[in-house]
Amino acid sequence: MAAPSEELNCQDFSEFQDALRVMRQIDDRIVHELNTIIPTASFAGKIDASQTCKQLYDSLKQAHVSREKAIKTCINQSSSRVNKLREERNKDMDNLTLLKRLRKEQTNVFKERCRNHYKPSTSL
Repeated sequence: MAAPSEELNCQDFSEFQDALRVMRQIDDRIVHELNTIIPTASFAGKIDASQTCKQLYDSLKQAHVSREKAIKTCINQSSSRVNKLREERNKDMDNLTLLKRLRKEQTNVFKERCRNHYKPSTSL
């Protein structure tokens, strides 16, 4: 499984999706992996299937934890950006540039969290 880079880019959603896709490779290829690690009857004595299955399970578990951590990190970063902008807005309610930045960040967070559940017909 390809490990995610230390600096996961949460700003660019397409790049984040690509990183998650790479992180999902072990899940997507599970049947192939099982077919290659479980020995046939003729190789049963040469390969420790219990150990190989345990290693595969550990890899799956680590991949799940890694993906969940990456997703939560990006959600927290996005929420933090929105909260910072909201605080700035509260200090200066008439700053048009700030209001536009805040609306853009709010829209991005909405799309990230709701993209699988709801797609509005018009942009916010």
